[in-house]
Amino acid sequence: MTETFRIFFLIILLTISLASYFLVMSAFFVKRISKTQNVINQTPGRSFGLGMVNFLFFSAIIFALFAIAENTGSFVKGLLTVPAFIILAFLISLLSIGLTAMVKVMSERMFPDLTAWKQMLWGSVILCFACALPFVGWFLLIPYVMFIGIGATILGFLQKS
Repeated sequence: MTETFRIFFLIILLTISLASYFLVMSAFFVKRISKTQNVINQTPGRSFGLGMVNFLFFSAIIFALFAIAENTGSFVKGLLTVPAFIILAFLISLLSIGLTAMVKVMSERMFPDLTAWKQMLWGSVILCFACALPFVGWFLLIPYVMFIGIGATILGFLQKS
């Protein structure tokens, strides 16, 4: 019983921290988030495909670099882990911008009458709880949102102003 309360408490804390993170991201990167949001509204299928391909490609490179570095000496390990961490940071930054734009798109559709920060707050809370749903949230919703977010961010960078 205490394990159930611990997991529930952890989900609540993660939801609060992610809601705060999405609010801060939308305040700091207004132009980038709005560009990514426009791409999500215009071409969600293309964003999904591009995001899936890029996520799998960069994940394979990161995994290969870490796997090779595990069985080498300390100098080569350093040479291989630095690019892996750089690629990982790049992928996380794409994901952060994309997830913030996905939350913004979803919250504007669900709560059109609320102010912008309340939309982001409730949208991120709903998305976090939906992604915490066993199996459907873990294996369908999280990859769907991630792939669209990554793809839309890449397309937003490639779009002309």
